[in-house]
Order: sequence, then C-alpha cells, then structure tokens
Amino acid sequence: MPLIDHTEGGYRFLSGIAPYSAGVVSAPGHELVHVTLHRPQPYRQGFDLIDRHLARIGRPRAALCGVEIRSPQPFTFDGFARFNADYIDILEDWKLSVGGVNPVARTNVAPVVVPPVEPVLYGFTYSMPCDSSLPTTFVAAGAGELPEGVLSPEAIVRGGETSAEAIAVKARFVMDLMENRLRGLGGDWPAVTAIDIYTAHSIEPLLPEIILGRAGGAAAHGVRWFYSRPPIEGIEYEMDLRGVRTELRLM
Repeated sequence: MPLIDHTEGGYRFLSGIAPYSAGVVSAPGHELVHVTLHRPQPYRQGFDLIDRHLARIGRPRAALCGVEIRSPQPFTFDGFARFNADYIDILEDWKLSVGGVNPVARTNVAPVVVPPVEPVLYGFTYSMPCDSSLPTTFVAAGAGELPEGVLSPEAIVRGGETSAEAIAVKARFVMDLMENRLRGLGGDWPAVTAIDIYTAHSIEPLLPEIILGRAGGAAAHGVRWFYSRPPIEGIEYEMDLRGVRTELRLM
C-alpha cells in the first residue's frame, strides 16, 4: 500500500476502502494531534464540534485525518454498509476525498457496558504545523480479523469461533495487520505511544507473547483495553495504534 500525499491536509495516507483509509502519517512540517471527547457527542453533532475546533485553531477541514466512533451494538454487514453510506456523505460534504479516495482513518466499535443509544463521536485526529525537524506522527486505523480491503463474513478469520485458541489466532492475525500498517506508515514499534484493543474477550492470555511481546519498546506504555465489540457481527477482536506527541481532551 503506497502512501498517498494529501498536501492540503498536511499528511499522507494508506489507501483502504471507501469508508476509511488504513492509516495516516504527518507530512514534513506537520504533526498529528489526537483529541478525545470527555463527553462523546452524537456523531453528526460531533462533526460540527470538529468543524468549530478546526476553525478556532485556524486549520482547514482538510486537516481532519482520523475519526473514532462508538456505536450502540455491532452492525450486520448490511447495516454497516448503510451506516458507512451516511458517514461517507458527511465526508463528501466536507470535500475530504483525494482523487476520489477517502483519506480519513477510522475506528468504530461498540461498548459492551453503557453503550450509547446512537453512534457517537469519541475522538478525532488532525494535522498541525510544527518544527520540520521533529519525527513524524501517525495513526493506524482500527481493524479486526478480516484481510485488508475485505468486508465479507466468509473472510472472517476463524469465523464463528470464540474459544481461547481461536481468539489467540485472531489476535495474531490482527497484530500482523497492525504491524503491516505501521510499516506502511514508515513507523516502528518504539514510536508507538498508544495501543488500543477492542474485544469482549479476556486479553490477559494474549499480553505476554502476542501483544506486548511483539510491541518491543511500545510495551513500556502498556495497552488500553476497551471492553467493546468490533463494529460488525461475527468479528471478535480489533486494534488500532498511534504515535503522537500531542494528546488533547475536550471537556
């Protein structure tokens, strides 16, 4: 997956599928800033919040490069397609595509405990100018146990299985996928500042070898386990990664 330049946005991205890119990395002279909403907003209102925030700091809409959504429950594959169509309409209204390709990375998961009553915006990432001598920053989009570019129930790794052994196989597959995205973004494990895991299954058996054992220097920062399900029924395990200097929380 070659990196695609987004000059106006101040970043580059790995092409994914229509609803989201596989990941984004800052362009020279820019950094990626990650924002968490302390109180998640209905996701359409969340885009209004992003719009106001970018305007306040003097950044164009094109600077938006990552979105994090929380949904009430996992979608069927058809339901996910309908949600994506609505989501893509927003991005098209913002004129964010680059040569007809969606550059914005995304994570969308369904919390098990106290889920929202409708899809909400939980966080977002945008580019900001910075000292050109600073290292690049990046976000790898969320992914579960499906091959890159595929949204099909038949392609789910160990589909329909939830034994400890099957979950370990799924976790290894997703770790491979994350590592490939990380390399594609020009990053490496020591540059990772946050590892997020989304599953309703225990991650304790996976930590020593499959996750932290492969994360190298990033293991020093631990992992964040969101007790959540991936966005599509039948997928059991999801991850995303980022390596950023600036983390903001909007109250």
